[in-house]
Amino acid sequence: MASTTGTTHQVADHIVVYGADWCPDCRMAKAVLDAEGADYEYVDLVADESGADRAEAISGQKHIPVVVFPDGVFYVEPTKAELVLKTRALRDGGSGGVGAS
Repeated sequence: MASTTGTTHQVADHIVVYGADWCPDCRMAKAVLDAEGADYEYVDLVADESGADRAEAISGQKHIPVVVFPDGVFYVEPTKAELVLKTRALRDGGSGGVGAS
């Protein structure tokens, strides 16, 4: 399944992942970010019920994970390749992903 991408003004100075531990795609996203050494915040939607509302406000969907990058780009249900490319682009000073030149 292809991911959904977009941009948001709801950004932090680090990556924010909205997900749940029961979700295989969420576990994969965390594993990729860990392997890439990315600085991220994990919002567990089971423990933080308001997190689901925030994730839906960003993406317009109820699908997870929602991964929000510091440049405002977000992915819903991203692939491993998308996460690797985006985190490396940000680390290397580029934007990568949506809106990249």
